[in-house]
Amino acid sequence: MASFDVVSEVETQEVRNAVDQAVREISTRFDFRGVDAGFEYEDEEILVWAEEEFQVDQLTDVLKEKLAGRKVDIGALDAQELVASGKQKRLKFRLRQGIDGDVSRQITKLVKSSRLKVQAQVQGDKVRIAGKKRDDLQSVMGSLRDADIDIPLQFNNFRD
Repeated sequence: MASFDVVSEVETQEVRNAVDQAVREISTRFDFRGVDAGFEYEDEEILVWAEEEFQVDQLTDVLKEKLAGRKVDIGALDAQELVASGKQKRLKFRLRQGIDGDVSRQITKLVKSSRLKVQAQVQGDKVRIAGKKRDDLQSVMGSLRDADIDIPLQFNNFRD
């Protein structure tokens, strides 16, 4: 029986590289000379800080550009609330890893509504899809790509 796993993972090394590139870019930008602004990556969180809110927005754009350049899905960023702390404005992004219970139920529901002869089984933070025909599994992959799911999905561990 053929199967594959639906997961939501982000390569942390690529995120670290993108943050490092963003730090290098703002160090060379004229509009950030003499401004207390920057990025920090620690424990699956990215902290963006600057003196003004519009500067935080500019830094966020630079960060998203660098992440996209390193092929990290921007949908994996979960923006928290903007916090004013003294002279600084801080914005924290959490990286979404794994599939939570609500999304796994949504994926299972989509698979069942496809009327294909496949089964979906939740296994921790991933969903395993199994079926007899490879074409059915590929149809499920296509429908999951087209579905309105708010986290980035990857398909791995395909077995025939």
